[in-house]
Amino acid sequence: MIWMHKLISTSLGIGYIGKGGGTVAAVVTCLVWYLGQNGGNEFLSWQIAFTVLITVLGVWSSDEVEPLWGKDDKKVVIDEVAGMCIALLAVPVTVPYLLAALVLFRFFDIVKPFYIRRAERVKGGWGVMLDDVLAGGCANLILHLVIYLKLF
Repeated sequence: MIWMHKLISTSLGIGYIGKGGGTVAAVVTCLVWYLGQNGGNEFLSWQIAFTVLITVLGVWSSDEVEPLWGKDDKKVVIDEVAGMCIALLAVPVTVPYLLAALVLFRFFDIVKPFYIRRAERVKGGWGVMLDDVLAGGCANLILHLVIYLKLF
């Protein structure tokens, strides 16, 4: 069963890339998001369901691999996938918005402003996932503000 958690937590092996694996996972998430679009309200339902599933699986698998690899090992990139999904929720699926979401998410994930860094203190799988969930939420809020104000 641990092989399944390794596969999930590394996002089908992307985490084994090493340095830059989180960025690669976020870019792949954008590509999947773009290719998976089919328009309409059912796409939003798909986005929400996919994001919840990835987040729940990420918490579970991160918790399972932590005893093997240690706290928030760089191989674990499912958290970047979940955070990127949150950044993209209900955002128009166009190349400019995907790129903006990617840049904003990676900024918040790396810099960790607004108490996001404190989320890493949470133990287990939630500690691995929560900072990226918050970074994705911050990116999503800014994107929706930009959309609302018609700045982009």
